[in-house]
Amino acid sequence: MRKLASLVALVAATGSAGTVAGAASAATDESGARTYVVVYKDGASAAQAREDIARAGGRIVRENTAIGVATVEAESAAFADKAASSSALEGAAQNDPIGSVPQQRRKGQRELERVQGQRDASRGQRGRRFDRGAQAPGMVTGDPLSSLQWDMRMIDATPDGSYAVTQGTHDVRVGIIDTGIDGSHPDIAPNFDRELSRNFTVDDPVVDGPCEEEADQSCEDPADVDEDGHGTHVAGTIGAPLNGVGIGGVAPGVDLVSLRAGQDSGYFFLGPVLDALTYAGDHGVDVVNMSFYIDPWLFNCSSNPADSPAEQREQRLVVTATQRAIGYARDHGVTTIAAEGNGHTDLGRPVVDDTSPDYPDQESSPHHRDIDNSCLSMPTEADGVIGVTSVGPSERKAYYSDYGVEQADVSAPGGDFRDNFGTSLYRSPTNLILAPYPASLAAANGDIDETGTPTTPFVVADCTSGTCSYYQYLQGTSMAAPHAVGVAALIVARYGRRDRQNGGVRADPDLVEQVLKATADDHACPEQNPFDYPDPDLGDEYTALCEGSDSFNGFYGEGIVNALDAVTGRRGHHRPDR
Repeated sequence: MRKLASLVALVAATGSAGTVAGAASAATDESGARTYVVVYKDGASAAQAREDIARAGGRIVRENTAIGVATVEAESAAFADKAASSSALEGAAQNDPIGSVPQQRRKGQRELERVQGQRDASRGQRGRRFDRGAQAPGMVTGDPLSSLQWDMRMIDATPDGSYAVTQGTHDVRVGIIDTGIDGSHPDIAPNFDRELSRNFTVDDPVVDGPCEEEADQSCEDPADVDEDGHGTHVAGTIGAPLNGVGIGGVAPGVDLVSLRAGQDSGYFFLGPVLDALTYAGDHGVDVVNMSFYIDPWLFNCSSNPADSPAEQREQRLVVTATQRAIGYARDHGVTTIAAEGNGHTDLGRPVVDDTSPDYPDQESSPHHRDIDNSCLSMPTEADGVIGVTSVGPSERKAYYSDYGVEQADVSAPGGDFRDNFGTSLYRSPTNLILAPYPASLAAANGDIDETGTPTTPFVVADCTSGTCSYYQYLQGTSMAAPHAVGVAALIVARYGRRDRQNGGVRADPDLVEQVLKATADDHACPEQNPFDYPDPDLGDEYTALCEGSDSFNGFYGEGIVNALDAVTGRRGHHRPDR
C-alpha cells in the first residue's frame, strides 16, 4: 500500500509530551519468563489495561503511556492467548528470542552489506592508509578522504555545493535508530550528543553471543558504544563533521543522537523500536533514520493461512503498534525515513517469504508463505514513513535494492559492488559507501593489523592528523537512507523555527517531505525495461520492471535526493538514464 505523504497546508511546529517509563532491561530473566509487547486497545484506560495484564499472568517491566503499549514478562505460555481475549488489550507480541536462533537471514544481510565473500578473499592485502603529508588520490576540497566520496558528489553535498549554503546546525537533532554509535570516533565525536543519546535494549546471549565474550564482558552497553558498526557507518554518512579528518557527511554540522534499538547481531525487536520513536518525539529530535525492519517477520501478514492464529495475531500487533509510534513521532515533529530493504523485491508485488519468523521457538519456526501486497514490512511500509531505494555510482538502481511504485519515495546513493559492469570499477570497494568504522571493531574483525594498517581494501585509515581514524566500505539501502536523512536535516536547518519546548529548531514533517521530494532529481526508468543486470553472477531473479514516469517511478520514486537543491529551493532537474 502507498504510504500517506500528504502535502497539506503547512502549520507551525508545536510540542507535546509523552513518556517512556522505566529503563531498558534484559529480554529474558533467569526464571525463563518470556517478554512481550502488549498493545492497549484504543479508548481503554491504562488502569484497566494494567489490571488485565496482571489477570493474564503478566508483570509490567516498563510502560509507554504515550502510545499505549507495555513491555511485559510472563512465565505462562498462555499469556498471549489470555491477553488477546482481554477487553482492554489488543494482544501481545513476543519481544525476545527463545531457544536457539538460526541467524542465516540476519547474517546474510550483513554479508551483503559488507560484501563479505570478497572482503574475506582480499584479507591480507594492504588496504589504504594515509599518513601525515599524504592525501587521497584526486584530492578535492574538503576533508582528507573526500575524493573517495562519489556519493556526496552525486547529491551535491560538497564544499562548492550545499556546504557553501548550510552545513546544518546543532539545533537540528538527528536520531539514529540503529545498533548504536561509536561516540569516540574522531569523525563522530564533535557532533555526538552524549546527553540525549539512549540505549533502549541490551545484548541478548541467544542472538548476540555470551556476555562474557563482549569487549567489556557485559551485555549492558552505554549509549556511545556500537559493537556492530552499522549505526556508526549510518551516523557518519549523515553528519561526519568537516574537521580535517576523514570524510564529510551530508549535514556536517548537525547533532547526532544515538537511539539504540538494534542488537549487536542486527536484530531489531518491537519494544525498543517503539520506545526509541516515542523518545524522539518527546525530546525534540527532528529526523530519524531507520535502516532496519522489525523482527521476527520480514513481512507482516494479518491472516496468512500458512501462519497459526497466534502468529497472525502477532503480526497484526506489530503493524498496529509500529503505526502508533510512527504517528506519535510525526505528530511531535519527527520526520521518519527508512531504508527500502535489500531483497531485490518489488514491494508492491511480494510473492514469497521463507525466512519468517526468524527467531523460532517450539511453537514457531521459519516456514514457506505465499504473500501479497497486503503483507507489510515495518517500519518501511508504515503510513508517514519516507522510503528510500538505493543507487550505485552509475545511478542505476542497485542490484539488491527493493523497489516499487507504491513504496519508493526517493532514492539515494547506497553503493553497488556490481555496478559499471565491464569497467575497472566493477567489483571494486570504491563502488560502495565509505563511512566511519569503530577502531576496536576493526581490530576485532581482523580488518586492521597491530600497526593500525588495514588488511583489506574494504577499509581505509586516515592518519594524516597523527591519530588514525578508520572507515569501511559498505553497500545497502541502509547506506542510502542516511543520505536522504542528511538532506532532510539540512531542510530542517533551512526552514525550521525555534522549538520553545525542547530547544533547537523544528520543521513540520510534511514540509520536510515536500521539499525533499520536490528538490530530488528526477530519474527516468532504464531504457532496457525490464532491466536485466549484466552480471553473469546474477540470475533472472534480479531482473526488475521499472513502472512509472520520468518524474516518478518504482526505481527512483520522486528522484535522487539533492542537498544543494534542497537548501536553495531549486526544483530538482532531470537525470536521464545512462
